[in-house]
Amino acid sequence: MKSNKDAKPSKNELDGPATRERVLLEAARLFRHHGYAATTLRAVADAAGVKAGSIYYHFESKEQILGQVLDKGITIVANAVRTRIEALPESALWRDRIAAGIEGHLWGMLHYGDFTSANIRIYGQIPTSAKNRHRVVRRAYADYWDQLFESALASGELRPDTSTAMIRLFVIGALNWTVEWYNPQRGSFQDFSRQITAIVFDGILAHDKA
Repeated sequence: MKSNKDAKPSKNELDGPATRERVLLEAARLFRHHGYAATTLRAVADAAGVKAGSIYYHFESKEQILGQVLDKGITIVANAVRTRIEALPESALWRDRIAAGIEGHLWGMLHYGDFTSANIRIYGQIPTSAKNRHRVVRRAYADYWDQLFESALASGELRPDTSTAMIRLFVIGALNWTVEWYNPQRGSFQDFSRQITAIVFDGILAHDKA
């Protein structure tokens, strides 16, 4: 008797994009909540509603699925950031560009939480080979923010007494963890984004009104 893994997959399971995306989504959710090591291909297949063997028509291994999940998490956020910044006029202040980037990063983080949270939670658990491949994508995104902050610094809009690398690490690190505590029932995303942006720019202390 054939096992579920050996059973011939149905045509629907072999149809490309929809099945592939469903597998990635369920893998991201499982990685997020259970970690990389504890998530098996069979668990991913069961969650996606496909036979275990069908996964191999779309991915070569669990590590390849992991790479796709991690890359997708960064790509979603990076695209949201670039889209918002590039929509601004060329005359936009760097403060406005950074604010647009913050909104884009938050939007990507919070609207695709399983991918982005998995990216944060399991990065330290993954095999070195997968980490090395994904590091290229992470570095490109970090470079984008470094260039943004360096341009703001050159224009005189950014405080000169702190390195742009430290600013980027602080800002992106703080934004990343909102995916773990953000509650949409407490207010709209737009209000949330404005509050976060105000804290980044102006701190938490009341300004002297005199």
